[in-house]
Amino acid sequence: METKRLYYIDNLRWMSVLLVIVYHIIYLFNNSGVISNIGYKGIPVLDGFLVFVYPWFMCLLFVIAGIAARYSLNKRTNKEFIKDRAKRILLPTVLGMFIYGWFTGYITSLYTTFFYNEGANLPIIIKYFIFCVMGIGPLWFGHAVFLGALVIVLFRVIDKNKKLENLFEKINLTAIVLLVIAVWLSSFLFVVPVMSVYRLGIYILMMLLGYYVFSQERVIKMLSEISGYMLFFAAVLGVLYVIKYYGVNYTANSVLRNIFTNVYLWVMILALLGFGAKHLDFNNKFTEYMTENSFNYYILHYPLLVCLSHYLITYIRLPFVAYYIILAVSLAVLLPVLTEIVKRLPVLRFFILGFKNTRPSGI
Repeated sequence: METKRLYYIDNLRWMSVLLVIVYHIIYLFNNSGVISNIGYKGIPVLDGFLVFVYPWFMCLLFVIAGIAARYSLNKRTNKEFIKDRAKRILLPTVLGMFIYGWFTGYITSLYTTFFYNEGANLPIIIKYFIFCVMGIGPLWFGHAVFLGALVIVLFRVIDKNKKLENLFEKINLTAIVLLVIAVWLSSFLFVVPVMSVYRLGIYILMMLLGYYVFSQERVIKMLSEISGYMLFFAAVLGVLYVIKYYGVNYTANSVLRNIFTNVYLWVMILALLGFGAKHLDFNNKFTEYMTENSFNYYILHYPLLVCLSHYLITYIRLPFVAYYIILAVSLAVLLPVLTEIVKRLPVLRFFILGFKNTRPSGI
């Protein structure tokens, strides 16, 4: 029997991607000491938005990836699932570093002293690989999602009698709330040195919870019934969180491992999943388009944004608020155009977007 598509998951996914794009527009010019690709500071008060969303917006995307994995594995074998994720997620996010990420890295090098005046002495091939790493941008997400997919399959292979699934099928609301302890502990695990965006402990846990807990209709129904209260509570926590961490490096491990950070992100995720199930379970032409293109927008927006930002900062002198507006409007116009061009060129479509046909396969 075919599983009913969860439109609220689709809608939460593309809305989260739009949130990522807005985040990056502001982040490039942040005043909080967070390293970015452009070495200019913008309007300080906008950093409040960065602090508000940073703890939870990527965690939410990993939860959604875990839910999608559950529904994908309902109609695929483990081998087919891994092959699909490798082609559609791992391949474009790895090759993207080498196809266009290097140029983002090159622009970044113009605003840093990374080479300490030794750049002229380095072979061009060495500089190319350094630029690829410097220009990784949001592509790390695909690497972490693929690793999470491998972990899910490993759990399925080990737990052949589905003891974990049976255990989580009995979970109640109190236990779901108390999972925040596991979330907090996971924030200490498997954080890659230097490349701290790879917070593998918490992100893989989020995928596992998406797979085992939030893919259950019963759990989502419980959350939807209290979503209004949860969303209000999450908003209050968010305001307090911004007050506490505004003006500091909100990406520092000391911040992300704080119990307050993890309570806030967990409450927000529970609230948004419940809200989405209650109010976002619909589709129309626009939501179908955004669902089809959300991953394309995710991987293509950042190099375009960095190039546009560099051009504006270098050649045009305007009040800084104008830069934000121009970048937002430019992305809204150019990103769909760029996506459609790439989708219509078979080689680029496969290596950059990860699918052969004009439309990617479903989750």
